[in-house]
Amino acid sequence: MTVGLQRHEIWVDLGLSGLTKWFGGPWNPGATTSGMIAEIADWGEGGFAPLLLEDALRVLNSPIPTRTADTVLCAALGRAYGPDFGGSGLLRQIVGACVERVRRDDPSYEPVPPGPSPYLGLAGEVLAEIDEAGPTLSLSVAGAPGRDVPGLVPALEQFVTEVDPDLGFRLFLRAMKMYAVPITAEQYTNYLALGQKFGYHEEVVDDGNLQIPDSLD
Repeated sequence: MTVGLQRHEIWVDLGLSGLTKWFGGPWNPGATTSGMIAEIADWGEGGFAPLLLEDALRVLNSPIPTRTADTVLCAALGRAYGPDFGGSGLLRQIVGACVERVRRDDPSYEPVPPGPSPYLGLAGEVLAEIDEAGPTLSLSVAGAPGRDVPGLVPALEQFVTEVDPDLGFRLFLRAMKMYAVPITAEQYTNYLALGQKFGYHEEVVDDGNLQIPDSLD
């Protein structure tokens, strides 16, 4: 069993959704993908690695098609979908880097597929928020030149039902932020409430990039 930071202790976006955010950060121009992943896995003295590993394994061991996974990952990264994206290869790199980092603290560690998500009961609430934001999100994605990701909303819904409501919600939030989708005060309140149910630090939901009404600033 891996031992890392508890999710409420991670004040940046966590797991796989956090990695997609950090990939857009101010990296050294000469940094490699594998080097970036290793640095992310090492965050918090390795405390970030177990949750990132769990997310990657959940996707790799899920029944969702490759295109569905790649669609959601491309949106979270803010890049156009393309059949040559290679999301499964990226996920395997993440698993390898996280296992290596965990073994620095526990040399006997062997990864196993994660069990059923403890958050299955929240799937309906996440789907309701995706359904509410879906039309506006789709328009925002379609209107982003060079970053269009067809079929994003149904792909996010499939993540919620076939991978994990927790990861699906975090990747939904990442897409909402990446494409600057405006939300209402009610949506904002609902996102914060769901974040509390998932045990997130509040900055995982509101890191300053949600397009909230002026009245909430």
